[in-house]
Amino acid sequence: MLTPEVAVDLIVEALHIVMLLVVLLVVPGLVTGLLVALVQAATQINEQTLSFLPRLLVTLLAIILMGRWMSGYLMDFCVSIFQRAATLVG
Repeated sequence: MLTPEVAVDLIVEALHIVMLLVVLLVVPGLVTGLLVALVQAATQINEQTLSFLPRLLVTLLAIILMGRWMSGYLMDFCVSIFQRAATLVG
């Protein structure tokens, strides 16, 4: 039976997975942006593409390296939800 406690547990687990996947994609770009900003401040070069391109490349590299694991992790969660659905509905 789907009680409020079970629903809250499912939502908490889903939000945990979303936060984990977002952190894996955002943090590398954030660190790269910080490093590029420090280099730009030290050299006084204010070029927008110099800031944007490295962050884009690092984010794409993170997707390439972690994409398979992230999609597998998300698929495992979806399979577990479908397996639990039969017991929750009845």
